[in-house]
Amino acid sequence: MQWLDEYAFKAEERLDASPDLARRVYTCLAQRLAENGTGTVLLFGTIKEETNLILAEAMCAAGLRAFVGKLSMDISSRPSYVEASADASLSAARSFVARCRAEYPAQGLIQPVLTPRFVPTCSEALLRGLGDLSADEGLRVQSHMAESVDQVEWVRTERGMEDIEVFDKHALLTPRTVQAHCTFLEAPDLQLVSERGTAIAHCPLSNAYFSAAPFPLREALLAGVRVGLGTDIAGGYSVDIMNAMRTAVVVARMREGTRTLAQKSIQNEVIHGSLAIDWKEALYLATVGGVEALGLTRDIGVFAVGAPFDAQQIRVYDAKNSAGVGALDFFDLDLQAGSPGLNLEMLEKWWCVGDGRNREGMWVQGSSVGASS
Repeated sequence: MQWLDEYAFKAEERLDASPDLARRVYTCLAQRLAENGTGTVLLFGTIKEETNLILAEAMCAAGLRAFVGKLSMDISSRPSYVEASADASLSAARSFVARCRAEYPAQGLIQPVLTPRFVPTCSEALLRGLGDLSADEGLRVQSHMAESVDQVEWVRTERGMEDIEVFDKHALLTPRTVQAHCTFLEAPDLQLVSERGTAIAHCPLSNAYFSAAPFPLREALLAGVRVGLGTDIAGGYSVDIMNAMRTAVVVARMREGTRTLAQKSIQNEVIHGSLAIDWKEALYLATVGGVEALGLTRDIGVFAVGAPFDAQQIRVYDAKNSAGVGALDFFDLDLQAGSPGLNLEMLEKWWCVGDGRNREGMWVQGSSVGASS
């Protein structure tokens, strides 16, 4: 949690102190999200209500679908960056929800999310109140859970239980909840997450830098947990969800390699099943997986008659110049014309090395977004 003290809390406090700075930062964030092909985003904000309304305004102006969370935290190692009490925090959360709902139409592109930062920054009274508020108002909840060794040990010492038990005790593990990371969850924990209908935001790049441990992705999927991909900026250094997809595959393949070598050296037997995922599974997690994790209607993120048009136009080949677009190179497509699987191979190549140069347009709920449109 040293990173929070040294960087995150200070940065958030500066945003809360300056509406102009917040507006510049959040306008840039919206632009970067659109440039990198993210049309729907779940956001942690700061503790100040007005700053989060600026965040919502920036996302709306960019045409993005955004679930905006005003942070709730009544415990902090930084005395100048904390809410005065559980009651004050709950009052601010209620006010933000009311103002956000009044400003943006029901079920529109901008929606408020209750956001207890994580267990170490929230009293039992605050967590209990947020659980009640979520149930009463049908509000989504987001937080961090089982992310790092020091966080897990702190909760065990201070609360006498795992943070998953704390969240569950206060009705904050529900089908409306998305928990980030969950790196150190074990099989019984994943089963509980599945039973509660809670989703997990898998942030593989951030996990590598912050948790220094991999999320048990395959085990979560087999347990029936809804999983979507996240970037967790600035815990992760890249806002590009494509980097998250690629990192997810790398991490899962390395987990499988480590598991296979360890078991073969002990048992000398063939391993059944795999912890690895492929590029198609990663693409699913970044698209439909995210839709499912957010509890959105399943016709978002798919091509179907009558479905909201959330899509990107990706160009991989310039037929006029007989050349690939951007970082993609093709040398003998004329000889491969009509070959089975060719289009899938071209798509896989884009998945591996494609970037913004391949994106010719993006739409969110039927409206074009970003400079490329």
